[in-house]
Amino acid sequence: MIRHGLRLLLVLLAMHALPASAEEIEVGNYGIAANGMPYAIAMAKGYFKQNGADITGILSSNGGGTSMRNMLEGGVAYGEINPTAVVTAIRQGADLKIISDNVLTVGEFVWAAKLDSPMRTLADLKGKKIGYTNPRSTSQALAILLVQAGGLQPNDAQIVRAGGFGEGVTALNLGALDVAPIPEPLWSKYQGQYRVIAKATDVLPALDNVVGVTTGKAAATRGDFLRAILRARREAVDFMYAHPDDAGDIVAVAYHLDPTIARNAVHNLTAPQGKTGLRYWGAGDFHIDGMNRMIEAQKLVGAISGDVDWSKVIDTSFLPDDLKAGR
Repeated sequence: MIRHGLRLLLVLLAMHALPASAEEIEVGNYGIAANGMPYAIAMAKGYFKQNGADITGILSSNGGGTSMRNMLEGGVAYGEINPTAVVTAIRQGADLKIISDNVLTVGEFVWAAKLDSPMRTLADLKGKKIGYTNPRSTSQALAILLVQAGGLQPNDAQIVRAGGFGEGVTALNLGALDVAPIPEPLWSKYQGQYRVIAKATDVLPALDNVVGVTTGKAAATRGDFLRAILRARREAVDFMYAHPDDAGDIVAVAYHLDPTIARNAVHNLTAPQGKTGLRYWGAGDFHIDGMNRMIEAQKLVGAISGDVDWSKVIDTSFLPDDLKAGR
């Protein structure tokens, strides 16, 4: 009985020592894609805890559908997901709200050819094979916009499914593609091996890439937690622009990258974003024009139809007061 009582006491003490608010958040493609890098900074620098959110880990998934299932079925209160996927889910009855605008451009995208390719400009895309990941993906929509930016019609080039960005690089090497999309941080790893045909920041307008999302239940009951997440992410973004080398070293650990590659990726994405005039990572305030442009791009590949009434899906109440007005 004494031993049993001692074990029970130890269990109770251990439970008491665990923070009641400790939990995970969901970030699409965390550890792989550039959009989620600020969360690595927020974790490493302690910004979440400093702002009142005890985040113990970051869930990663390879698509918006999985991210939303984690939120709706797994009780995750906050996630970062492609806006088109969120709008589509809301239209199908999902109880979700967009609460921040996180990545304002598709500046991580570079389209490249082999060094011995005769291709030099977008006009050279005519008759060529351009890769994308999967049907209805952002990369498929961007491939169409890229062809149009070269003054061509979409059917002037062959837009070919590769299945993934790494697979696209392999297909490029094998000659199955003439041009492949290579986003950061993959581009920083391979940039010496290929010739840039176009950078998104030079040829495309600002297209909103990912947004912060919560569930209706969390919006009603977890307001302080959500505000803490958004404040912490904002601090992380500010740190990345002020200290890109230090940020790159943190990203290298979280993303399992060589520090030189991670530093280069962060420098590329914190540099001025070409013709867009916007930062890649936003502070959280909404840029409706960019969101509308992404919806229009996704219409090109059948990922969504109709216009979006953002007033019905956006809740700005969790943003800091100076960010609520948006642009």
